[in-house]
Amino acid sequence: MNSTSTGIIELLRTNDTVWLSWLVALLADSEIEAVIFDTHTSFAEGSISAIPQRLMVAASDETLARRIIKKADIQ
Repeated sequence: MNSTSTGIIELLRTNDTVWLSWLVALLADSEIEAVIFDTHTSFAEGSISAIPQRLMVAASDETLARRIIKKADIQ
């Protein structure tokens, strides 16, 4: 996406809450605000892992966010 895009996009889905927390901190270090969607729904389903949580960022931050994640060699 280009820098004029609006809205938010999904970077990834996972049930690993520790990894999500680390990703939010990693992106915050680059001044990218990340939000986790579906946390309450995921926890409500218990341990069956039926509903993964989604890591979301502003569309204008997508390219940089993906680059940071790739550079960290975690996806």
